[in-house]
Amino acid sequence: MNLEVERYVDQRLRWPREGRHILAQFDGNSVFVYQAYRPEIGLFAAEQGRLGGPFFSRGRMTWIKPNFLWMMYRSGWAAKDGQEVVLAIRLRRDGFKAILRRAVHSTFAASGIADYELWQQQVEDSDVRLQWDPDHDPDGAPEKRRAIQLGLRGEALRSFCDEWTISIENVTEFVHQQCKALDEKRLEALFTPREEVYPVDEPSLRDRLGITP
Repeated sequence: MNLEVERYVDQRLRWPREGRHILAQFDGNSVFVYQAYRPEIGLFAAEQGRLGGPFFSRGRMTWIKPNFLWMMYRSGWAAKDGQEVVLAIRLRRDGFKAILRRAVHSTFAASGIADYELWQQQVEDSDVRLQWDPDHDPDGAPEKRRAIQLGLRGEALRSFCDEWTISIENVTEFVHQQCKALDEKRLEALFTPREEVYPVDEPSLRDRLGITP
């Protein structure tokens, strides 16, 4: 597996306890994001190294999550129907930056925009949606910290599939192994991908995304 992992109990000590932060595994060139699909889509993507095939639709919005534990909460540790295959997708870092720059909040209240019609127009014009949802601990309990998810459609989805994706790995076996440790109440044996706070250095972009200073 290409992901670097670390014990969860060690990582949680350095993660922010509250606020809006992008937790992710990244380096100078790339960022990992996660998706969960039914086998017909997920296995094809892992085998071919690209999202596609007869069951994947570019006409629908697809959501990516840089935070592993949020993906585990959403997919039920790969147990929910239609989310049985978890993919770790390594993106070009400039592609991830482009996604953030194009993101528009999916709700007016979260956008910070005073004019509703202006926000509506931005939503219609944008091909990236942004949501901040409560992060969750391994057992599914909500945290005070918020996790980001990003919805892609149109040109952003095309670029994600055809230009920005470096590799796709099926990490479902790893997910099942860690879920077993969790089920056995061995939290000290739980490993998750090593994540840090992803830096967004542009103050105006940080403000627009709603990232906690």
